[in-house]
Amino acid sequence: MKDVSSSVVLVQARASKLGLVLPAALTLALLAGCGGSSGEAAAAASAAVPTETKPALTVTVTRPQSAQLAGGLLANGNVMAWQEAIIGAEVNGLRLAAVHVNVGDKVSRGDELARFASEIPYAAALQAQANYENAKSEADRVRALGEEGIYSRSQLTQIYTAEKVAKAQWEAAQVTLAATRVLAPDDGVISARNATVGAVESTGNELFRMVRQGRMEWRAEVTPAEIGRVKIGQQVEVTTVSGLQVQGQVRAIAPTADPQTRNILVYVDLPRNEALKANTFARGIFTLPASAALTVPAQSVVLRDGHSYVFVVDGQSRVSQRKVEVGRRVGERVELLQGLTPLEAVAVQGAGFLNEGDVVKVVQ
Repeated sequence: MKDVSSSVVLVQARASKLGLVLPAALTLALLAGCGGSSGEAAAAASAAVPTETKPALTVTVTRPQSAQLAGGLLANGNVMAWQEAIIGAEVNGLRLAAVHVNVGDKVSRGDELARFASEIPYAAALQAQANYENAKSEADRVRALGEEGIYSRSQLTQIYTAEKVAKAQWEAAQVTLAATRVLAPDDGVISARNATVGAVESTGNELFRMVRQGRMEWRAEVTPAEIGRVKIGQQVEVTTVSGLQVQGQVRAIAPTADPQTRNILVYVDLPRNEALKANTFARGIFTLPASAALTVPAQSVVLRDGHSYVFVVDGQSRVSQRKVEVGRRVGERVELLQGLTPLEAVAVQGAGFLNEGDVVKVVQ
């Protein structure tokens, strides 16, 4: 076998002097014809014919683009009633004769929400009026006769005081009679009802709650490190758990932080919308001034194990997995804060199926 190999080498050397290159197949034939084994021929064929790696996937690629993106500060919070009025009983020991509204009803200022039985207050008002008229008549008679010489100073004081007391009692009885009608203090929506027909209420008992003017607000929780980026009048896009998106505006910023969470409340006025429900969770984005950013299509960013990656495609169509930090997202483009340079190409379509070291076919 050593002589056979020497003969093949001699033939290749003479061909080289003449400027010829023996085909690989011819070299194999010489080896086989000189008594080489089939295993040796196969080994020589594998060494002589190079293997070609097939592409794992067909992908499209792109390079990062610079763009001016509007900034945004993300925060969580709750949708709450702007002001919730508590409407209570102003009379004591009276029976509720009628209730006119229920939860969800819209009311206007001055509408009658409920009414207490008024027989007792009405009778008390009539009695007070009679007492006042009697005291006033006596006082008028004394004033007509003249104050000097007939009555002593103490008698005059007693008569005039009785008149004033009787008048005050009459006015109080009128107020009590008027309080038997429970009226809406403002326009709004009834949010809670505790009033029940036939119940005997005490002064101060809560009968209804009302969202004043139907207004809602979003109370966002912002960390002390980010509160400096929030300003009065700033625009906010609020998204509720139901997917409803509304545009709000910052009305006020709390002067102190919550002692438990250490976050600062930001009060955002929301437009009137019946789909907004108080005491529900919502996310919001505070609009910040636009700034330069390096962006790639959102499709090129792959989330794995809680981290964001892109697949960089080199000149030999081989990909490498690169960990990146993402920032703002506008439409179908995502900001890359670090991990990629503007000159590198990344896989877009098909990026989610790639792995480190894959060879790909790039198409336009």
